[in-house]
Amino acid sequence: MEKRNADIKAVILDLDGVIYRGQTAIPGARETAAWLTQNSYQVYYFTNNSTKTRESYVELLAGYGIAADVEHIVTSASLTAHHFSENGLLPATALVVGEGGLAEELRGIGVRVVRQRGKRPIDFVVVGMDRKFTYRKLHEAQQAIRSGAKFIATNLDATYPVEDNVIPGGGSIVVAVATAAQQEPLLIGKPSARAGELITHHAGVAPNQALMVGDRLETDIEMGRRAGLWTCLVLSGISRAEEVPALPEEHRPHWIVEGIGQLPELLASLPSGEAGKDGGGL
Repeated sequence: MEKRNADIKAVILDLDGVIYRGQTAIPGARETAAWLTQNSYQVYYFTNNSTKTRESYVELLAGYGIAADVEHIVTSASLTAHHFSENGLLPATALVVGEGGLAEELRGIGVRVVRQRGKRPIDFVVVGMDRKFTYRKLHEAQQAIRSGAKFIATNLDATYPVEDNVIPGGGSIVVAVATAAQQEPLLIGKPSARAGELITHHAGVAPNQALMVGDRLETDIEMGRRAGLWTCLVLSGISRAEEVPALPEEHRPHWIVEGIGQLPELLASLPSGEAGKDGGGL
């Protein structure tokens, strides 16, 4: 493993393809999460998946033997809700193409969530992963956007890793809506640098004191590079090591490991420093 002059105090872990794949835990995930905590790293879990609430992810991780709290879990759904509250967009009515987690996060900060157009105007169309996506939903979103609603995408992940395969991701649905409406969305989740900036701010660390660990070059690693974080690609999910040499240097991960089980070895090889104080959550 390459040694670099990095003093990492916060570690941001992607979930799908890093901690688990489908319903199966990736070897070393539980042990690595425990090691990070024992060694005073601040640990955040950050997924582009918008289908679940943060509370649901706490329960999900507990099922894999990983202790986490809501304040250290970030999803593209929670970031979308944060976008509404941070930018003075409330009150608002949003037509949501997505699953329960996205709708609940938006309702939680006061957004009026609808699934189809009515007599009241639609302010926003918010699109995420939806495993019950239909032509009717596509039509409703298209018409709302063409009537003036602003278009927001939680993420652009084209695929989603499951055991020994991939399935269509939220980005596939976003592209369908964008094509039908002939309009590109505002992207909230990875690879937007804003997500990494929010996490490091709440962790109370500088960007160069945080490490983003993910399985996707175009989202996880790209977000980390845009936000000035250290980055580590794991090969247990979507991207492959042979894809890296073709990328410009500024888009490549700083390190590549086979899986999350190798992360302690990597971190232990880096210069040590005092762990940052816990800065709370998002």
